[in-house]
Amino acid sequence: MSDLEPADGPTPDQPACPACGRPIDPAAWFCEACGSPLVPTAPPPPPPAPAADAPSAQTRRLGVRASQVASCASCGGTIGADGYCQTCGAKAPSPRDHYTDSPADWVGGVCDRSLQHHRNEDAMALWAGDDRAVLVVCDGVSTSVDSDVASQAAAERARDVLAALASAGGVPTGEDWARALVEATESANRAVVETTAPDSTNAASATLAAAVVVGDTVHFANLGDSRVYLLGADERVLLSVDDSMAQAFIAEGMPRAEAEALPRAHAITKWLGRDAPDIVPRTGSRRVTAPGWLLVCSDGLWNYASTPDELARQLDDAAAGGGGLAAVAQRLLEWANSRGGQDNVTVALARVPAPAVSLGAAPTEPQNGAHREHG
Repeated sequence: MSDLEPADGPTPDQPACPACGRPIDPAAWFCEACGSPLVPTAPPPPPPAPAADAPSAQTRRLGVRASQVASCASCGGTIGADGYCQTCGAKAPSPRDHYTDSPADWVGGVCDRSLQHHRNEDAMALWAGDDRAVLVVCDGVSTSVDSDVASQAAAERARDVLAALASAGGVPTGEDWARALVEATESANRAVVETTAPDSTNAASATLAAAVVVGDTVHFANLGDSRVYLLGADERVLLSVDDSMAQAFIAEGMPRAEAEALPRAHAITKWLGRDAPDIVPRTGSRRVTAPGWLLVCSDGLWNYASTPDELARQLDDAAAGGGGLAAVAQRLLEWANSRGGQDNVTVALARVPAPAVSLGAAPTEPQNGAHREHG
């Protein structure tokens, strides 16, 4: 018997499979010979350290992507660090597949993998305090590496920048908020770049849409084709302007429905990422003149209701079911899934104006139906 050949039976110091008698690894959950389930009697060995000259990975991940679910929904077994059941092998749901947030009773949202995607590449980050709120939605570009990591990093970084100004006190001007939105976009871009190795051949990338509620005024910015809507009884407006091929045709006079049905309608012309040629967002502000909704969403929602009137009807139906804003957002998600759920869906909502704000004074912002742009 050569030293390179496996022994037929266990050695005195090695346990054996109770089903077939072949030697087993004391840290194994399955017998490699017959596949029978085992109960490990030793912890698994630590992973080997990478060699000093090993090639760098495509991306450098932020945080742990393994599931936080402890037990398997299928068989009750233990979920390992890789996110799979160590008894039956089923994949546990990831906490990124579906999550909700509601930092205040007038702000809430949902972010979901939806029906046709294998992972959730959208991300949402919310903040609220007194009469101010921040809503950020990012949509990872599916053709780029680790876009799910990039979108989450970008959304959280942009929210943190905007929340810092919102919670600092004082009365920032519209120009202050425009600068802050540009700064938040630049910071979000740095967060995306930090998740991508310098030699990545397909750098992580994402869109960004952000809105800040300050009393009765909404300040907003976008890069890519995630959107910001103001939907009220008196006015229903798409505040943001897409950076996309469809929008380029709309600007040339093509009807929106026709442009958005083109084969490359969703090809974006601006994005966050290492290879982004331009990360300066469009920014603007709008004074709220009647109670309504601020909606920030990914294209997984507006794909099925692009115009403000269409979305407002769906939002009214969702709100009729009662509950908090996360519940309203969940109903919009379910509606998108009922239409096919072809893309990840993120819905972030705020009631506007902010609580305790009275309306009625003459508007201080231009009210000609167009947003004010700063680049």
